Amino acid sequence: MRARAVLAAAGLAAGAILLWTARRTFSAPPEISFAAARRETLVNSLASNGKAEPAQFAAVRARREGVVRRVAVQAGSRVRSGDVLIELDPEEARAELAAAEARLRQARAALDILAAGGRSAELAEIDSALARARLELEVSQREHEALRRLLSKQAATAAEVEAAEARLRRARADIQGLENRRAALVSAPDRAAAEARLKEAEAALRQAAQRLEDCLLRAPLEGVVYDLRVRPGDYLRPGDPAASLGRLDPMRVRLYVDEPELGRLAPGMPVRITWDALPGRDWQGRIERMPLEVFALGTRQVGEVLLTIENPGLDLLPGANVNAEIRTQTVNDGLIIPKEAVRREGERTGVYLLSAGDRLSWRAVKLGASTLTRAQVLEGLREGDRVALGSDRPLRDGLRVRPRLP
Repeated sequence: MRARAVLAAAGLAAGAILLWTARRTFSAPPEISFAAARRETLVNSLASNGKAEPAQFAAVRARREGVVRRVAVQAGSRVRSGDVLIELDPEEARAELAAAEARLRQARAALDILAAGGRSAELAEIDSALARARLELEVSQREHEALRRLLSKQAATAAEVEAAEARLRRARADIQGLENRRAALVSAPDRAAAEARLKEAEAALRQAAQRLEDCLLRAPLEGVVYDLRVRPGDYLRPGDPAASLGRLDPMRVRLYVDEPELGRLAPGMPVRITWDALPGRDWQGRIERMPLEVFALGTRQVGEVLLTIENPGLDLLPGANVNAEIRTQTVNDGLIIPKEAVRREGERTGVYLLSAGDRLSWRAVKLGASTLTRAQVLEGLREGDRVALGSDRPLRDGLRVRPRLP
């Protein structure tokens, strides 16, 4: 019985203490944190991500099949336009070129023969026969004339004159036949065919020379080799990529901005680029081109924003995944308060101002730009005014508080 009485007395005492503590807690003014309205710069930004690439770049691809014989550069090498980067085995191309040169010489020789009138042996034979026929014609003409004079003196017969005339006609016919034969050695179709074969041989030579040149993969522009995909012994087919090079200063950055945020962007907005591989480094640029379309990127719907940044040390590498902070709005010397101090009660927007040292006073405000944590006050406050921050206790106009000041 005595123990029960002691326990009961202890319970009553504890209850009284709790009741006294609760009454003291709820009757005492609540402790509220305050912040002062200050003049400062407010930067409203949008975070995004993207990829860096050279502002000007080119892929070097094989133009013919072949085995890589020599690689003349390394990744990171600076090259000038036209420098040889990679050489394919040229032996097959050299053999093709030699065969094409031989066919060209043959075609030119055939055309030269036709231009000279035909082959020399045939020409010599015909020219010799023509000389004999012309001599025969000359003898026949003299004999015919002599017989005609004799006939006028009745020293020769008419039959002898007719026989001389017949020999004269045969001599002229022989000469005409030989001249026709000589002309027939080179006809217009023969010349046309020979000229066509020459043009074909010249085209084949140019093609063979180009195939030999195609064994050399050259730099299409001045820049840095940043992607080298082959080594000696590799086999390439036409169109296979061999290397990539570009100008790494400046760099082009492609940012991927989520569709709901695209309306906040405009050309010329400043952008700060960072790369996780180089903490503490940043690159500055401005939006140059707005998105032309919205497309799927993984689970996101994004627009592509382009900008150019200076990269004098070539530290930012092509293909780097970068982070971006786009400054969508900047307020200089604005009156700024923490955003948690702003309260919306129905259609009213305002803050609870510290007045009389320990009282809350409702003050309607007009807001301007804001970020996730800060807000600009256009009307309703002055610099130095103290506004109540968030609290788990309900606040009201005129409430007495214990201010906690920064």
